[in-house]
Amino acid sequence: MTLRTTSWRWEAELMQQILEAHGIPTRILDLGSTSYFGAGSPAALQVYAKDRWTALLLLSPIEEE
Repeated sequence: MTLRTTSWRWEAELMQQILEAHGIPTRILDLGSTSYFGAGSPAALQVYAKDRWTALLLLSPIEEE
C-alpha cells in the first residue's frame, strides 16, 4: 500500500531509512522520469498494509504541548 508520495526521491529514501531502522520493510516506486539539473523525480513509498499505522506514526511530526 502506498504510504506517501513525494516530489523528491531523496525524501522517499530518507523515510525508507527511518522505517527500515524500525524493522518495517518498504519499497520505493519512481513515479516520473529521471531528473535533470538536480530537479528530482517524484516517488512513492510503499509498506505492507499491516505496517501502515506504525509507519504513519513514525513519520508524523512531533506534537508539541
